Amino acid sequence: MSQTKTIGYLGPKGTFTKMAVDGLFNGGDKRSFSTIPECIDAVAADEIQIGVVPLENAIEGTVHLTIDYLIHQVRLPIVAEIVVPIKQHLLVRKDFTGTLEDIEQIHSHSHAIAQCHQYIHKNMPNAGIHFESSTGRAAEVVAASSANIAAIGNHLAAKTYDLNIYEESIHDYANNHTRFAVLSKRTEPISVTLPEEAYKTSLMITLPSDYAGALHQVLSAFAWRKMNLSKIESRPMKTGLGNYFFIIDVNQPYDHVLFPGVQAEMEALGCKVEILGTYPTYHVNPS
Repeated sequence: MSQTKTIGYLGPKGTFTKMAVDGLFNGGDKRSFSTIPECIDAVAADEIQIGVVPLENAIEGTVHLTIDYLIHQVRLPIVAEIVVPIKQHLLVRKDFTGTLEDIEQIHSHSHAIAQCHQYIHKNMPNAGIHFESSTGRAAEVVAASSANIAAIGNHLAAKTYDLNIYEESIHDYANNHTRFAVLSKRTEPISVTLPEEAYKTSLMITLPSDYAGALHQVLSAFAWRKMNLSKIESRPMKTGLGNYFFIIDVNQPYDHVLFPGVQAEMEALGCKVEILGTYPTYHVNPS
């Protein structure tokens, strides 16, 4: 396998994306980006060889910015998937000696805030909510402030920005994971430190028009071939109301028998089919 060069991720340091990168890639130059589009653009412009961006959370669903940017702005193949367990903690400065009632503001990414909604509602209903570009950025803001504010983030963010974990595991649901997409123009296998646990193929399917039974016909092309789908989701084409494309994940690698048959059957129906990637899945379990 070839040696990884530069790996981009949603930063700053202390994000779950950085945890995913550290868990899968042992070497390489790791570079943070402040937004998902910036990271994707850097891969497209050959500034970096690999980009890692959040794709879906088990609680909050698809990260629409990632999907929409890959579909409508910069088309890059998905070459791997990283699954990371999400544990959200309440982070404060080390000189904070107050109680939950003293916390005036809570800073974090919108998904992290949503994942801890019940905890915030029950324990800090009067605290102001401030959305940041990432959980790492939220920790950075708290570390630089002298006010009674807190961040929601992971243990890496606490360590990176020298914060205390005021309370651990404040997320509302225990079985919370996030999928991260690994993007690259490279055709050779990427060098990673973990064994692959599964394989997946993602497709984008556009229907010719909205007619009765259209989606049923699409799904039937997979069903009679006994191809297991792990996800199907519709997203707007951004060309007018009622125009959608579908993202479908199939739990098997692309082959030259079943998938061409599916494509031919759907193209006969007038559908447009594009392969977004066929890739291994890796599970990272941070300490």
